[in-house]
Amino acid sequence: MGLWDKLMGEFVDIIQWIDDSNDTLVYRFERHGNEIKFGAKLTVREGQVAVLVNEGQLADTFEPGLYELKTNNLPILSTMQGWRHGFESPFKAEVYFFSTRRFTDLKWGTQNPVMLRDAEFGPIRLRAFGSYAIRVKDAPTFLREIVGTDGRFTTDEITNQLRNMVVSRFANILGQAKIPALDLAGNYDQLGQFLLQRISPEFAVVGLELTNLLVENISLPKEVEAVLDKRTSMGIAGNLDQYTQFQAAEALRDAAANPGGGSEALNMGLGLAMAQRLSETLGRPMQPATPTPTPQPASPSAPPPMAPPPLPVANPYFVAANHQQSGPFPIDELQRQAQAGQLTRTTLVWTQGMAKWTPAGEVTELAALFAHLPPPLPGT
Repeated sequence: MGLWDKLMGEFVDIIQWIDDSNDTLVYRFERHGNEIKFGAKLTVREGQVAVLVNEGQLADTFEPGLYELKTNNLPILSTMQGWRHGFESPFKAEVYFFSTRRFTDLKWGTQNPVMLRDAEFGPIRLRAFGSYAIRVKDAPTFLREIVGTDGRFTTDEITNQLRNMVVSRFANILGQAKIPALDLAGNYDQLGQFLLQRISPEFAVVGLELTNLLVENISLPKEVEAVLDKRTSMGIAGNLDQYTQFQAAEALRDAAANPGGGSEALNMGLGLAMAQRLSETLGRPMQPATPTPTPQPASPSAPPPMAPPPLPVANPYFVAANHQQSGPFPIDELQRQAQAGQLTRTTLVWTQGMAKWTPAGEVTELAALFAHLPPPLPGT
């Protein structure tokens, strides 16, 4: 082996890139001094594009395939290096491999809420997020505009810039669309497609292709969602009066099934609420019950006190006259009406415990009111 062959053997003769990552867009082939052997083999696989840069200038671009780096295969570089006469010598150049596959599931989202004016809710704030996919479309442009001399360029180095572009255009499009907030969920696809068409030219300027863009969610602030949930609950409940009765009945049932589970005050309150509701349904307001005095414990040495029994209290009566209900009236008021002729034996009355309206003369408790009055004339 001659001296020249020995020296040539020190230079690289196989140039390739096998990517084992999921986020690398551009990889610069590493070689000490960037010295590449004339006639070296360059392998560009599917989903890749290779670019040769000589002394800071873009020399040649290679699509997928196997190339032998010789003068006839490097017209641009040969002109730059002065190889027109076939001078075969090592040369210094940088080789950049570009991954042209799709990089999917890149996320975008609004860092701050977007202020909008909604026809139904007025001024509102909306947050949105989604995903998009890109790939390198024009490797030389991407190298000049974005990569520069970066030896390993990943998606993390550009996603912030791309996300800001998407969010900025999305806020503009959403404001111009004037879609009601409650109808946005049915327009995610249309918004995504419109946003894709609007932003694609801006990606193309830097050599990238925006292949897909999805709007996954548009949401209101938590405080507004809580109020909206209450409004929805009211709509589902329907008749709030019936819903309140149902809730009270459920609470009473639970209290009856678990006597020790609730407080006495709570059970009493629920009972009073149901009694009040029942009284209103029957058309008779609930009368407050007379509190029963709590017996005091007697002294061991003193005889138990003698107390008279409570006086009987007559129930008040409702009176029906001229198809109208009035009352309730105590017995003394009914007696005055009977003396004045306003209450007769045939006047319908009703009190608690009676199954139906009954003529006053047929009620035992009221019969004495008409003792001083003559009976009705025969035939009347």
